[in-house]
Amino acid sequence: MQVQFLGATGTVTGSKYLVTSDSARILVDCGLFQGYKELRLRNRAGLPVDASAIDAVLLTHAHLDHSGYIPLLVKHGFQGRIYCSEATRDLCRILLPDSGHLLEEEAGHANRHAYSRHDPALPLYTQEDAEASLRYFHPVKFGRRFAVAGDLHAELGRSGHILGASHVTLDDGQTRIVFSGDLGRMNDPVMAPPEQIERCDYLVVESTYGNRRHDPADPMILLAKTVRETVNRGGVVIVPSFAVGRAQTLLHYMDRLKQAGEIPPVLPVYLNSPMAADVTALYRKHRGEHNLDDEQCRAMCSVAKIVNSVEESKALNLMRVPMVIIAASGMATGGRVLHHLKAFASDPRNTILFAGFQAGGTRGAAMLAGAENIKIHGEYVPLRAQVVQIENFSAHADADEMLSWLSRFSAPPKHTFITHGEPEAARALRERIEEALDWQCSVPEYQDKIELR
Repeated sequence: MQVQFLGATGTVTGSKYLVTSDSARILVDCGLFQGYKELRLRNRAGLPVDASAIDAVLLTHAHLDHSGYIPLLVKHGFQGRIYCSEATRDLCRILLPDSGHLLEEEAGHANRHAYSRHDPALPLYTQEDAEASLRYFHPVKFGRRFAVAGDLHAELGRSGHILGASHVTLDDGQTRIVFSGDLGRMNDPVMAPPEQIERCDYLVVESTYGNRRHDPADPMILLAKTVRETVNRGGVVIVPSFAVGRAQTLLHYMDRLKQAGEIPPVLPVYLNSPMAADVTALYRKHRGEHNLDDEQCRAMCSVAKIVNSVEESKALNLMRVPMVIIAASGMATGGRVLHHLKAFASDPRNTILFAGFQAGGTRGAAMLAGAENIKIHGEYVPLRAQVVQIENFSAHADADEMLSWLSRFSAPPKHTFITHGEPEAARALRERIEEALDWQCSVPEYQDKIELR
């Protein structure tokens, strides 16, 4: 086999791995690049292989940095099967059309307000493109080896990151390679821990938090403190949040804090993401994949008022009373949260709370770095609100948890490739693995091709 790294090198976005054997060509993950402009331009540059020549896609999970390029792949001629877990298929039915809709909205907004360099600005793909791609999804069961294409077989194991998240074992009958996908936490309050891999010949492992440890403090305590302080100032808490995973954890904590009296029980909480509301309902369908019982699922679904219409969303921006608004997207790269930032970022009474990692080149990273202004829809907005990050809300394993998972392999892989991390994080994880486990490791660069012998 040969693997080519078409994304998630030097960045935490754009995950794509092209695996070629004697009789098949497949993609493991098919994600969008996000963040820096030079990365986002890769989305429009196309792949170094004809989409129609790809036999199948193996999808680790539904987040757009792993799945968001699928509508474009299909649009360019892919006609094979997209293999994933059932929950990943259900989530992609929600996320991909919403992604297409947002891309259309952003292009339309740019055309109406003439701030794009392109005339007209065109979306990367449309909601119709995304919906057309859904018919190629083919869910498979965890723990069952299945034929992918030609001589390639695969098996999915739970990785704990979000609903349906998987690590992928791929083999041609002689050589076995594992793709970790995004690994979850060992003691997450919502998701079960990642299942263990026993052995493989080659390993591709993520490194999002490869150079840091999560704060051992209880994130619920930090969340309560942030909300109380903002409420006491008469301010609003804006939480840019991923609609899948992070939003549900936040809702679960909001319910627990209200029940315990740690935040005012009457404090209005708004979930300004109909998509996140749809995702939350899937937690009831896929009860076997997380730690919440039926009552906790019900409470998570009811603690916030769902904001469905654009008019309701705009009305929130006119309110000047203490409240919590959870809205997509998690790194403030698009979606309704941008309109809330325009309305509330300039008021020092308010708080912008980031609940997890912020990739370089995103608005979230800029705000955490101390930016005095943020550019939204072609305009600069003063940033005077308090900016807070609670990193241990993250659904990613940290460096210690990664080492713990890797150390339980029964034998070291022949080689381990470190991907899906900023350069410093990937380098740090490589060094830790080499020193602690004495494994052979490397950090691939964009479009590197490796023969798996």
